[in-house]
Amino acid sequence: MKPVAAKDKHDSPRALLLGNTFMLLAAIFWGVNISVTKDLIPGWTSAPQLATVRILGGCILFWIASIFVKTQKIRREDWKRLILGGLVGIGGFLYLFILSLRYANPIDVSIIMTLPPAFVILIGVIFLRRRPSLMEYAGVAVSFAGAAIVILAGGSGHAGSDNLLGDLLAIASTICFAFYLVIIERPSHTYRPVTMLRWVFLFGAIPALFFIPSLPHMPVVAHPSLVPWLEIAFILLCPTFMAYFLTNPAMKLIGPEAVSLYQYLVPVFATISAVLMKLDQLHWLQVLAMAVIIAGMIITDKSRRRRLQMK
Repeated sequence: MKPVAAKDKHDSPRALLLGNTFMLLAAIFWGVNISVTKDLIPGWTSAPQLATVRILGGCILFWIASIFVKTQKIRREDWKRLILGGLVGIGGFLYLFILSLRYANPIDVSIIMTLPPAFVILIGVIFLRRRPSLMEYAGVAVSFAGAAIVILAGGSGHAGSDNLLGDLLAIASTICFAFYLVIIERPSHTYRPVTMLRWVFLFGAIPALFFIPSLPHMPVVAHPSLVPWLEIAFILLCPTFMAYFLTNPAMKLIGPEAVSLYQYLVPVFATISAVLMKLDQLHWLQVLAMAVIIAGMIITDKSRRRRLQMK
């Protein structure tokens, strides 16, 4: 008599519940973070100052966490990737992302932040000589059409001092994050999250050191108020620190494909929080752009899976 095969952990009701709960919380953190960041700048802090606080705070939290969990030794051939990933993917991405919210409205920025998968494909084509299918190219083109809708509609009564500049900065930040995903892909399969992220944040914190002298001059320091300090604490603990720890076990519980789908909920939670905080108003063109970008990435993802299955 053959033994009964063990039930796949991805099919376990408890695993599905936990994994989806973890990712739902992470998506909420990332979405609300966009609105909270917009609320802080420029009234309570400048974009470089908030980026410095977030990078240095994240670095400190990950190094504290490394005291309590088992870490691994970094291989010599991986140091270049961690250094470049920290400078571009943490330093460059967070600085440009926060600066984009200085000028653009939070809903537009949240929509643009769904573009990294499209840039990952283009980076693979340009630098790694990867050959996506025609349908993958079509999906990327559809996603960029959605981003074009956001940019072209940027002046239509939305909150933001310079929406076009902010949208372009948001696109630049997504390019930085896409480079980060490509650069860190190999180490991410080798090292535990805390092992890798403590070094990535440390290298990302190097440029931030130049802004430390300006931190005592933040308006939130000169005119202390409880709400902005609570918002800064939320940014440090939830989207910067906790979301990473929620994502890693979720990938094991429900699989990376299911995890990747939750990035499309980020604009939803960003929109809800921005409207509730009276930072922005939802426009029908933003809904259209969100739908177009998501449709494009669904086409790309399905085409990629089909191509990989045929190999």
